[in-house]
Amino acid sequence: QVQLVESGGGLVQTGGSLRLSCVVSGRTFSYYAMGWFRQAPGKEREFVAAISTSGSSTYATDSVKGRFTISRDNAKNTVALQMNSLKPEDTAVYYCAAKRAYQSEYSSWGQGTQVTVSS
Repeated sequence: QVQLVESGGGLVQTGGSLRLSCVVSGRTFSYYAMGWFRQAPGKEREFVAAISTSGSSTYATDSVKGRFTISRDNAKNTVALQMNSLKPEDTAVYYCAAKRAYQSEYSSWGQGTQVTVSS
């Protein structure tokens, strides 16, 4: 198991930007694929973006492609989500998650950070 702590959430106007960070501790960070998820009020948690252990492969849900970028720094045990051109529908609690490459499900989760986009 690893421990994950997110930061960087806040209130921003439509069209603005935020950068979320997640610091990971407890195990060798480079063994873990990382993901970002979000949950809006009254909705189920949804996948946002993911990155492979080396950072060579990234994935994003269609609604954020071209606006959000996931990256990682294995030397600093961090994964980031750069969010540009934010929309009110991006408002949610954002969670960082980790899984070993051989796992099908994410096994470790952060506590979440609130992102609110005002119209």
